[in-house]
Amino acid sequence: MTMQLDDYRLLGRSGLRVSPLCLGTMTFGVGAGAWGSTDAEAAALVDMYIARGGNFIDTANFYGGMGQSEVILGKCLKGRRDRQVISTKYSLTTSPGDPNASGNQRKNMVRSVEDSLRRLGTDYIDLLYLHMWDFRTPVDEILRAFDDLVRAGKILYTALSDTPAWQASRMQAIAELRGWTQFSALQISYSLTERTVEREMIPMALEMGMGVCPWSPLGGGVLTGKYTKADLGPPDMSDLGSRKAINAVTGRISEQSLAVADVVREIAGEVGKTPAQVALAWTLVNPAVCSPVLGVRTPAQLEDNLGALDVELSPDQLARLDQVSGVAPVFPMDILKGPAEGMMFGQVKVQERS
Repeated sequence: MTMQLDDYRLLGRSGLRVSPLCLGTMTFGVGAGAWGSTDAEAAALVDMYIARGGNFIDTANFYGGMGQSEVILGKCLKGRRDRQVISTKYSLTTSPGDPNASGNQRKNMVRSVEDSLRRLGTDYIDLLYLHMWDFRTPVDEILRAFDDLVRAGKILYTALSDTPAWQASRMQAIAELRGWTQFSALQISYSLTERTVEREMIPMALEMGMGVCPWSPLGGGVLTGKYTKADLGPPDMSDLGSRKAINAVTGRISEQSLAVADVVREIAGEVGKTPAQVALAWTLVNPAVCSPVLGVRTPAQLEDNLGALDVELSPDQLARLDQVSGVAPVFPMDILKGPAEGMMFGQVKVQERS
């Protein structure tokens, strides 16, 4: 079934309506280059996305050189802010050397929100993410600070990004039991080249009422087919700011990821679409996924990515993608979904919860 940007979805267990593809703004404020957008390109991206019915735009206080992405987005949305769902993030340092200008604690959260409001030119943030888990801040401090900001009207919904599943589920349960604001979304890396999150994080999000908003759904561009085996060599250490070098250093360009990209390209040819459109369409098949974040740099890239909403993949094509990209189960799922089921139910068939 094909979709449009204005076929809105509910974000997790909340009543917030968002588009099935989210416009990411990590390229805003970086400047023209290997992966940055010019201010004119940023404005064109926002205009095109909104014109198609899109209403979900993602940024962070760290993007674009300490918040410049928020500044540019605020200017682009002037006069039409209320029709858009803006998500931003806090946690990463915005003042190196200041111990309280980073991390998950209340002081950094409150200060970051005030700064984001000023940069965005708005008096409320629709969705605030904890950007990255710091392994230091008590969970009750994080939860109560989120809830206080919601009660103050500074933020409307809360969310998590790049947080261990056991902490995310624990916090969601505490928030529910104490009557504090529960998380509506989970932003994690998820694509055909990064499926390890299917072991714990995605099932956790589905069970706990958090809509998954994948970042890097194209695997850093690997799934677009732009890389070949010629790119498998060591990265150019003199140009570590390029997208290719970043992908090489982080291990995204590998024999396995290129094999996945080859199958994506084959299927793209069969359905008459681009590899990027097929890879994005695959993420939308997962019922836990709400709105993948598009990391586009130019209007042409956005035009291509939006075409993913018109892609329909057959059961055979989905099976081929699963075969080349699937990850092996780990304990305890490797035994719970095996012979142990027979010992559990004594050969009696019992319907699984959906």
